Amino acid sequence: MRKKISLLLCAVAVMLCFTACADSSKETVDYNEAAIQQTTEFMIEYCANADDASIEQWRSMREFSMELQLTQAGLPVTPESFLGALDAWQAAVDECGAYESHGDYTFETTNDKVKAAAEAQFADRDAVISFVFDENSYLESMTVDAKYSTGEILKKAGLNTILGMGTVFVVLIFISFLISLFRFIPDMSGKKKVQETKEAPVQSAVETAPVVPETDDTELIAVIAAAIAAAREEAGVEDAEGFFVRSIRRRPSNKWKA
Repeated sequence: MRKKISLLLCAVAVMLCFTACADSSKETVDYNEAAIQQTTEFMIEYCANADDASIEQWRSMREFSMELQLTQAGLPVTPESFLGALDAWQAAVDECGAYESHGDYTFETTNDKVKAAAEAQFADRDAVISFVFDENSYLESMTVDAKYSTGEILKKAGLNTILGMGTVFVVLIFISFLISLFRFIPDMSGKKKVQETKEAPVQSAVETAPVVPETDDTELIAVIAAAIAAAREEAGVEDAEGFFVRSIRRRPSNKWKA
């Protein structure tokens, strides 16, 4: 029984030992502090002293040529990270002013990365310069974060809020102005509908009007005159042809139908 308990305790101890070793391997990264600090000092010194012509020359250089020069100089820096560091430094100078000095470095290891940071003093405001290296101590990125006071942060946030709300209101006012101009645009469809409604009754009236057949009055007069002449001759009236029809009028009522 004692042997079984001792074996069980040994197994637990071995498992805990492996777990501790695994956790420690995840949290710690082997790095050369002196080599990393040498790289950071070179980057800060070069970025602080590089002029616009040199920076433009680096940017116009091909990636292979840039990588060759960095390798010959013995710098563990990729072309992409080197150009990124130059851009970050120029942005920091525009925001914080000219570089003056920096303090000691603090190192931190997280997820196979090594981060080195130092407090820096610029002409207008202080900042924090941060370098991130991979597990092979190659520089991945460099950032310069300016330090702002609480009042400056609140002021900047308030200005951003006012600017955003002002932009929204300006756009809404412009849209309202455009909508108000729609009344001056002629409504072609409305006029067309009114014209169609005006033409429709006229056309229907023309279509529904009764067609009155045209009569020849000359023939009618001749027939009436012949009938009157025949009636006068039968009555023994002389000079039956001594009359003529001047006009024909329709009587309002016809007694012959009664």
